[in-house]
Amino acid sequence: MDETHREFVDLVNALLTVDDGGLGDALVAFAAHAEAHFAQENEWMEKNDFPPRDCHIDEHNKVLASVYEVQRHLAEGDVAIVRELAVALMEWFPAHADYLDSALATWLVKRVHAGAPLVMRRKVVKA
Repeated sequence: MDETHREFVDLVNALLTVDDGGLGDALVAFAAHAEAHFAQENEWMEKNDFPPRDCHIDEHNKVLASVYEVQRHLAEGDVAIVRELAVALMEWFPAHADYLDSALATWLVKRVHAGAPLVMRRKVVKA
């Protein structure tokens, strides 16, 4: 899950940094990743009877619907909307990962190993 999340962040960053000519390919790459990423998590939730799976799956579906809508707008020449999507994803993903994905990870570890996962967080030191 962590590796998939790093890839998600890298692909969102690509949507923010790629030149306009590369936006189409970057968006296709992100959409393919999101479809596979969300399908994997959805499968885990269904297979392991994750209690809040409906809410979690609904968030995945809403993100994919937004991605498909942005793809249509990009095909019509609207490049700015891709950057807007990337910013929205940057704002959405941390909370999604911290709350829904971490709850899923905890659920899976408890089911498989009868224990909770160890979560390490970096301490941010402000100067």
